[in-house]
Amino acid sequence: MKKILFVVNTLSRAGAETALVELLRRLDDPAYEISLYVMMAQGEMLGELPGHVKLLNRRYSSQSVLSGKGKRNMIHTVIRCFFRNGGMAWKLRYLFSTYGVMKKQGDIQKDKLLWRIVSDGGERFSQSYDLAVAWLEGASAYYVADHVKAARKAAFIHIDYESAGYTRDMDQSCFAAYDRIFAVSEEVRKHFLAVYPEYGGKMDIFHNLVDWKGIRRRAGEPGGFGDDYDGFRLLTVGRLTYQKAYDIAVEAMKLLKDAGCKARWYVLGEGDQRKALEKKIAALGLRQDFLLVGAVDNPFPFYAQTDLYIHATRFEGKSIAIQEAQALGCAVIVSDCNGNREQVTDGEDGILCELTPQGIADSIRELLGDEEKRKRLGQAAGRKYQEQDQDMGRLLELLDAGDR
Repeated sequence: MKKILFVVNTLSRAGAETALVELLRRLDDPAYEISLYVMMAQGEMLGELPGHVKLLNRRYSSQSVLSGKGKRNMIHTVIRCFFRNGGMAWKLRYLFSTYGVMKKQGDIQKDKLLWRIVSDGGERFSQSYDLAVAWLEGASAYYVADHVKAARKAAFIHIDYESAGYTRDMDQSCFAAYDRIFAVSEEVRKHFLAVYPEYGGKMDIFHNLVDWKGIRRRAGEPGGFGDDYDGFRLLTVGRLTYQKAYDIAVEAMKLLKDAGCKARWYVLGEGDQRKALEKKIAALGLRQDFLLVGAVDNPFPFYAQTDLYIHATRFEGKSIAIQEAQALGCAVIVSDCNGNREQVTDGEDGILCELTPQGIADSIRELLGDEEKRKRLGQAAGRKYQEQDQDMGRLLELLDAGDR
């Protein structure tokens, strides 16, 4: 029996974690013994893990990483990691040096600042694995590289590495430990190699696995928009973070309202930008027009019921939310940025727009005024479904390579 370990930073309800759960579901095979270690020991998707997956964490919290209690739990986890396994002097030096670099660059990102602390303070296991997989950048990539014994190691890259703020100094040569590095799209691969050109020979593409049939089935379950609004409904699904550019979306909604467009914009997700967005929404008089619904367990009825799906972000890796919208035949508008342009062909299965309030608003008004085009784009998006079992083979072949 082959022993496979997956390591992920959190098990929160987000795109990469959703894709991981789907991958684990497909690895239900008696030939494999599957284990999972969650670096932050937290996340609300624990209940969705397949029964054949063994969770290695001795303690675990199902609190959302975005809730107040969840954030307090994470602080306690980081403190434990600082003291666990020793090396406090080195950890302090790393913190101060990395903080200095971030401050000089004018971009202090707390999660990336602490990923090394979490990695070096993670639980240690004596078990040796046939394959160890770091599912995300940051803590999981550092942990598998430095602290896991395995015949073969694979890392997954889900983001635009250049734009996300990672650096070679921060990573400290961790990717040299990996036999294969998988990018979730060609653009993700391109931007990773812009930082690490020496790893071109060990990179491959592994698309996000999506349970298309399950999405379509769940879209028919009770739920979705609970109000009695009779105008056009716009939908966005994603965390309330700077990357997702909701600040620009709010301004676009103001332009739509001022132009007399009868539309309401709904956002499903939580994040650290909520308070700032609520303030901006109130200042622009949009409390009834731009609604922060929060995170929901089943977003798919919303996709099925919306008139337009909008994904106007600053950058992406490969968006699960876009894939879900396409699977359900939504007419889609996305910003013309890294990641998005690889998922949507402008004018064929969606619209690429400029990431400005005017650019977003103009694209929305165009499609809301053309029902036939909305229908055509949605139908084309729905036909993009394809199985990606060949990607599974690229990962599992590493197990055989370990025997050579």
